[in-house]
Amino acid sequence: MNKVAVSELLGDDAKHLKLELLYGKAWLDSKFISSFRIQKPGLGLAGYTDHIHGGRVQILGNTEISYLQTLNRDDRYFSISELCKKDIACFVVTKNLKVPSELLTCVKKHNIPLMRTALVSSEAITKISDFLEYKLAPETVIHGVLMDVYGVGVLIIGRSGIGKSECALELIKRGHRLAADDAVHIIRKQDFLIGASNDLLHYHIELRGLGILNVKDMYGVNAIRVRKKVELVVNFVDWNSEESYERTGLDNKFFEILGIHLPIIMLPVSPGRNMAVIVESAAKNQLLKYMGYDAAREFENKLNKKLKESENIESDSFFDSKGVE
Repeated sequence: MNKVAVSELLGDDAKHLKLELLYGKAWLDSKFISSFRIQKPGLGLAGYTDHIHGGRVQILGNTEISYLQTLNRDDRYFSISELCKKDIACFVVTKNLKVPSELLTCVKKHNIPLMRTALVSSEAITKISDFLEYKLAPETVIHGVLMDVYGVGVLIIGRSGIGKSECALELIKRGHRLAADDAVHIIRKQDFLIGASNDLLHYHIELRGLGILNVKDMYGVNAIRVRKKVELVVNFVDWNSEESYERTGLDNKFFEILGIHLPIIMLPVSPGRNMAVIVESAAKNQLLKYMGYDAAREFENKLNKKLKESENIESDSFFDSKGVE
């Protein structure tokens, strides 16, 4: 199971969460969040803690703080103390509300980081949940090139040196955008995949004979994407005259990444084939499928209809020649 250190909630990429650390700097790297789901303790503050989940961020909003203020000091301390026994990853107080002194005492006793944000509870829950979902997502690295072609995320794979980056450069020249070259970092977010480059290789592409090129500097910001949803896999393979390649497009094949099955197209590479144009065509065809139109299936239906009409004509001709009594 993936885990995220509480310290990441205060990192540079989490500034939009507007979190302020009130206590627990020494425990930020030893306390871990194991779920992107955020919890408001609710009845947990009233003593019913059976459904308080460990490893989660606990949000204390206006309702929770107001309830605690209705208790006397001893009951308030007991309520918070019982909650702190449930392996809480951290507490976040919203709306910059005043923190009860008993809460600060309890988090110090149980070594739980305490933070505060100016965001209202609903906004804080949404933003923290989205941030953690991205951080906790299953991930993998695939050798290839990820391109945005007509809005379709196309992952080009194949052996080293087969021409993936050269095809990507031609696609960039034709107005499409690069998301990642060489090492594509892919994460699973719910039921879809997001691909991106690592920080070192952002905006760069490697071409044998030329070296490393900065796509953003050469072609402008319109030529790059920070990340892109992966929707189609194109596998470049060496041309083999004895191999049987797909001719109709009816044989749908799939490529599994992190449990998600993506459509894959096997494209043989040979001298004279414009691979960029073929990849463009594959992306356009995928767009048509999204719109409910499958050219291969449409052709098959027309062919079957034509064959059926021919069979009916032959059958009618046979009976006409025999006559009917």
